Amino acid sequence: MWGQAIWPVTLESGDLVLRPIKLRDKAEWSQVRARNAAWLQPWEASNPASQGQLPTFGGMVRVLNQQAREAAALPFIITERVPGKSKPAIAGQLTVSSIMWGSAMSATLGYWVDQDRAGRGIVPTAVAMATDHCFRQLGLHRMEINIRPENVASLRVVEKLGFRDEGLRPRYLHINGQWADHRSFALTAEEVPEGILTRWLASR
Repeated sequence: MWGQAIWPVTLESGDLVLRPIKLRDKAEWSQVRARNAAWLQPWEASNPASQGQLPTFGGMVRVLNQQAREAAALPFIITERVPGKSKPAIAGQLTVSSIMWGSAMSATLGYWVDQDRAGRGIVPTAVAMATDHCFRQLGLHRMEINIRPENVASLRVVEKLGFRDEGLRPRYLHINGQWADHRSFALTAEEVPEGILTRWLASR
């Protein structure tokens, strides 16, 4: 019941729409991912126990939806309204994961974006939307984002949004087939009483 109370949800700001990922997204999602394979590969999370086998799209969606039902994740597709198209186009993916309730009230956020749409503020806006939702509607207290030190584009996202650098975590996550260092960034709800989206849009 708790999972049903927090999911599904759709968030909107201007032409940007964050909505639940669905099995029927497979064709469009696969096209976007194939076009961005080289762009995304260096930052792709991997599973050392999978022996190099990649999950299927259906398997990924089922796992994410199960986590959402358990109130442990919010699996969003990032979509953008495009003139001349009847429905918003897939621009990327954003997942709020590792949601912890009780005394922690925290979560971790990860994302990827279509290279053709990078640099236009889509990811900062999406991160701000999701973080505000977690703070204001779900009552979470802390949002964390972990980024490879070499990932300059993602480092710019947290810089723009004012996430606090909490330092280096050596060999923190398995990325593209090996354990990789990450820098951890975080915000707490008290740091953005006006909302992170309002602050971000005002700064643009």
